[in-house]
Amino acid sequence: MKLSVEDLSHLLLALMLLLSAAHACGYLFARLRQPRVIGEILGGLLLGPTLFGAIGPEAHAFAFPKAGAVPAVIDAIYQLGLLLLMFGAGAELRSTFGPGEGKTVGWVTVTGMVVPFAVGLGFVALIPSAELIGPANSRAAFVLVFSLAIAVTSIPVISRIMGDLGILDTPFARIVLAVAVIEDVIVYVILAIAIGLVTTPASHAFGLQHALGLAPGSAASVAYHVAVTLAFLGLARGLGPSAYRHVRRFRFNLVRRGSVIGFQLAFMLAVTVLATLLGVVPLFGAFLAGIAIGAAGKDGAAEARETIRAFSLAFFVPVYFAIVGLRLDLLHEFSLHFFALFLAIACVAKAASVWAGARLAGESPNAAWNLAVALNARGGPGIVLASVAYDSAIISQQFYAVLVLLAIVTSLLAGTWLERVVRSGAPLRGPALSPETPSAQAPGSRVYP
Repeated sequence: MKLSVEDLSHLLLALMLLLSAAHACGYLFARLRQPRVIGEILGGLLLGPTLFGAIGPEAHAFAFPKAGAVPAVIDAIYQLGLLLLMFGAGAELRSTFGPGEGKTVGWVTVTGMVVPFAVGLGFVALIPSAELIGPANSRAAFVLVFSLAIAVTSIPVISRIMGDLGILDTPFARIVLAVAVIEDVIVYVILAIAIGLVTTPASHAFGLQHALGLAPGSAASVAYHVAVTLAFLGLARGLGPSAYRHVRRFRFNLVRRGSVIGFQLAFMLAVTVLATLLGVVPLFGAFLAGIAIGAAGKDGAAEARETIRAFSLAFFVPVYFAIVGLRLDLLHEFSLHFFALFLAIACVAKAASVWAGARLAGESPNAAWNLAVALNARGGPGIVLASVAYDSAIISQQFYAVLVLLAIVTSLLAGTWLERVVRSGAPLRGPALSPETPSAQAPGSRVYP
């Protein structure tokens, strides 16, 4: 479909409004020492049916038409923003921690993932969910997403919060990020499986699953998606970096000779296309491409990734988050009572399980509380979970709004809590104190272990 001059005018207006609102609100939130991503979502929310659409429905329809070429192009930019966000997240993954921290990472990861997920399974069985399930009408996929929403932790938001507070190089931060890395990989694997459960017959006319003749939603289809997703993860983690290095060093690789940045983007798109051919969710392909490139080493790769990251954060990623906010309709498709209940259960389940894991690992009560609040932030991964599940028709618009707001509120809580602790001068983490081992910290000293 070719864009007319009128379509181009609508598209440029929509992108200008989304980009401006995202950056303006993101800047204000950053000045308030809050995650920029929340401001970007708020910018989109202000342009959506909650405010702009309610005040000026005709102007809103003019700026953001619901039919024609414009929404198709905006959706393509939205998808590219998501892929670049996941590519950057994968490239920044570092699962390293210092001596003596592995025990805490292990306990917190197990309890902080398994217990909230189990709580989600029990909670969803007790509530009426007809209004929460999306048009795909897949109970199994919905239950997976519902439980993941309670268990997920954010790497980008919590790392940004700790960076702003100057504690990113501390043992506390290493533990938080190591746990978040492991949990996020688990989340994206399970999300990829959930997406595979709701693919339509039409989508199965493409790729390996169609060639194998597997019926959508069948036991064979479920087993296929589990096996392929796990195998894809294993190959990307094991062979991905060496494959990237081999292609990068190929003497006739004219793409890399022309542009290292262009080569990395082409590699990301190639892995993403491979994922779609295998029936794996595309964002997982971009995520694993980032992991492969991030682990591949030097030769200008870091500078190229930083350039991709800078432009992505200037355009594609803010527009992606603004569109997330644009889709929210808090006037018609939102239940405040259910949100309050879901928020309470999600926060209690996640925080209590992390606290218990930290205590079992020998952390002090204060350190356990700080870890519990920090790992309760759902941020970017929580929003990705919501938007991908909504795009795949797993969840309804009502539950989509609940998940986005859950990510926003928990990220704000984590930022506020950690800033208060740092300003007070109290240690974020220290050895568990026995009754006969008094604290050696001087009163009022400023220590960030």
